[in-house]
Amino acid sequence: MQTPREILADLWTGAGGDPAALDEVALTGEEPQLPSSFRVGASAQASIAAAGLAAAQIWKLRSGQSQNVAVDMRHAVVECRSERYLRVDGKPPGPTWDAIAGIYKTRDGRFVRLHTNFRHHRDAVCKLLSCEPERERVQAALMQWDAEAFETAACAAGGVVSMMRSREEWLATPQGKALAEQPVVSIEKIGEAAPRRWPAGDRPLAGRRVLDLSRVIAGPVAGRTLAAHGADVMLISGPDLPAIPWLTIDTGRGKLTSFVDLKSEEERAIMRDLVAQADIFSQGYRPRSIAALGFSPEEAARISPGIVYVSLSAYGHKGPWAERRGFDSLVQTSTGFNHAEARAAGVDGSKELPAQMLDHASGYLMAFGAMMAQARQAREGGSWHVRVSLARTGYWLWNLGRLERGLEAADYNNDEVQGFMENLPSGFGPLRSVRHAAVLSKTPAAWDRPAMPLGSHEPQWPARR
Repeated sequence: MQTPREILADLWTGAGGDPAALDEVALTGEEPQLPSSFRVGASAQASIAAAGLAAAQIWKLRSGQSQNVAVDMRHAVVECRSERYLRVDGKPPGPTWDAIAGIYKTRDGRFVRLHTNFRHHRDAVCKLLSCEPERERVQAALMQWDAEAFETAACAAGGVVSMMRSREEWLATPQGKALAEQPVVSIEKIGEAAPRRWPAGDRPLAGRRVLDLSRVIAGPVAGRTLAAHGADVMLISGPDLPAIPWLTIDTGRGKLTSFVDLKSEEERAIMRDLVAQADIFSQGYRPRSIAALGFSPEEAARISPGIVYVSLSAYGHKGPWAERRGFDSLVQTSTGFNHAEARAAGVDGSKELPAQMLDHASGYLMAFGAMMAQARQAREGGSWHVRVSLARTGYWLWNLGRLERGLEAADYNNDEVQGFMENLPSGFGPLRSVRHAAVLSKTPAAWDRPAMPLGSHEPQWPARR
């Protein structure tokens, strides 16, 4: 079984990093950190450390100065559950899940998971089932369906549903086979462009502009991480797009936030102006939908030669499920995690990982890929496309191995978390939130802008700081 340092080394060298840079990283802490048979501690630590090391190497490119990077495993895991620990004016999060979200049994004795936190996803499921959004009625209606048939029908109807599969079942699917051929972080040159000079600044990403078109956890965590290293990050949402308020607050630290309605040609023109001045375009739309709006990777590279375009998907960019909607909880269900964790715990049914690990690790891997591509752009020129998927991150986590007695670990108590928290102002009230876990010795991570309600800023770039 690989050590966390070996896991980091594979990520780093796989993305073209200089192996000598690994000497500047200190990793502390031991597994297990949370009750799980999977290596959530090692995956949290390695993904955050990869992003931190990429920031440190960019600083070396800019300034000629090396610096050390330290990541404590417990701090990393706490940050990978940051939404749980956020407090606004001393108050904890409200209900995390919609009333009918979760696991249900089907007629054939299998299980399906519904994700209904967005109203249009809930409505699609209830319309297909011809029932009211009440758990008992949903369960009764699902007893008229076989699991895979319902998964297929619900996804075709615009719902977000997964059948619970074993690992073996997942690997036998066409999507499971297609995903195995894809790298954890794909970095591909997609166009020619001159190298972009580093602007003046005292942070690794100072003066770099990032457009963040994402929601929920993974994509927003990527933007939050880039902001922690000094980038100007602008979160773009639409006035009619649903959002999960608590996650918006937690992942909004360090960002500007603007409304641009991409269904309007007039506002798409505003977006093109923003893209023309951006260095990184990070998005979590499905490929055909973002292309239909005029912002495919190739179009972004035409508008802004030299841009780094980052794509997040649920199930990978190739295969029959490449366009399928998905969230961490559903990908866990589809790809065998819920089945395997339940079997390890002796539970009949489903058992979730103790963190939204696919989401959080994918977010840090997106930020890592974006920074590695930025470094290559500065050296070689070109426009670049970085791809990460929740399901491929799941493959990576699975392949790190299992912990025989991991489920015996105790969860954190409140006192164990407090040392990783900080107090910040925000547009929602005083925040108590998790500090960034990657500690850089010369350019400490920090969020210079407070989290603000969506649409608080005009869609205009500020002057480069």
